[in-house]
Amino acid sequence: MTSADSSPSPALSPAPAGRNFGLLTAAAIITSLGSNGALIAAAFAVLESGGDSGDVGLVAAARTAPLVLFLLIGGAVADRLPRHRVMVAANTLNCVSQAVFAWLVLTGGAELWQMMLLTALCGTGQAFFGPAAEGMLMSSVTGDQAARAFAFFRMSMHGAAIGGAALGGAMIAAMDPGWVLAVDAAAFAVAGVLRAFLNVSHIPARAPGGGLLADLREGWQEVVGRPWLWAVVLQFSVVVAVVGAAEAVYGPLVARDELGGARPWGFALAAFGVGTLGGALLMMRWKPRRLLLAGTLCVFPLALPSAGLAIPLPVAGLCTVMFVTGVAIEVFGVSWMTALHQEIPEEKLSRVAAYDWFGSVAMVPLATAAAGPVETLVGRSEALWGCAALIVLVTAGVLLVPDVRNLTRRSTVKEAGVPARPLESADTEGAVGGLG
Repeated sequence: MTSADSSPSPALSPAPAGRNFGLLTAAAIITSLGSNGALIAAAFAVLESGGDSGDVGLVAAARTAPLVLFLLIGGAVADRLPRHRVMVAANTLNCVSQAVFAWLVLTGGAELWQMMLLTALCGTGQAFFGPAAEGMLMSSVTGDQAARAFAFFRMSMHGAAIGGAALGGAMIAAMDPGWVLAVDAAAFAVAGVLRAFLNVSHIPARAPGGGLLADLREGWQEVVGRPWLWAVVLQFSVVVAVVGAAEAVYGPLVARDELGGARPWGFALAAFGVGTLGGALLMMRWKPRRLLLAGTLCVFPLALPSAGLAIPLPVAGLCTVMFVTGVAIEVFGVSWMTALHQEIPEEKLSRVAAYDWFGSVAMVPLATAAAGPVETLVGRSEALWGCAALIVLVTAGVLLVPDVRNLTRRSTVKEAGVPARPLESADTEGAVGGLG
């Protein structure tokens, strides 16, 4: 879509954006298929090597710790260097670490410290990859097509995650978990090759900065200078932690004690996955004018699973609640990505994404670790009602921020490195833009 005064220009050509978006989506699907199966395989590899549930937790923590430690640095690096090179380097690290992990498991020589080290390397790669990937994705689409593109990308990722978990489970049932890890290593290799072909000629070269710390300060100033941004980041530091505790700790316990075992909880999680696909489909067509108001209102349903587990609801009711939650979180997710794409300068996208990610994951280890003691102190049902209440309270608090209620979708064309400018014709509100 062009305005009346537009003229052919390499910077405004849709070709790089369309090609980049296709490569990014294809690569993300491939790695998501491999990684979701590998998460299951890693747990079974620990158990088959003689470990217990505590050892599984240590390996999982080894992945999360470097993610928290290096996320902000990863965001600064991704805004300083060409993002596709950061992504390829991270994919290479993940490929090598998973290949070594697979070899150790297949040869029967994997020890706990080795598995923790290799998993930590994967987490480190993700800390550098994530902000670079988000910045690259946002710079690959124009303003009029962004919302639909983000919805399509998220739908593809969720579908691949569901398929990857199912495929990984089937492979583990039929063969050694080491082979699933080997498939994940191969997926990272293929994805890295695809990402090496990303076209970054439409992104302006980075001006020399004042160093890594200066870049981090600049990213922080970008966050704290926008009330809608820091308010939602703070909100989700609580929401993600509470949801993580409810679904990772209390959910399986309720399923075991009240619902008849693990299978009902698996059905509930599957319903959530189907809901995310439905939500992404919805957001490919619906373009709410007040982006963050619509998104934030859809955070309230995230309290429903905790409340449903506290009652507890029968399996059918719990699945319904999880489906609704999946739809709601996609409305928020697409609205949030569209707001960032619209409001944040291209050269700061990765740093802002890193602060956003950091806010979301920083409190998760604390919340999951505290879940057991809180249950002992007040009871499981009371703890779950507390989780639901916290989500409602912090979300209501965010709605008190005027910018959250009033931030409006703009009818603009925004290319990477080109300031957004109003369209001179064609009302795009509610329109469905192309993907390239």
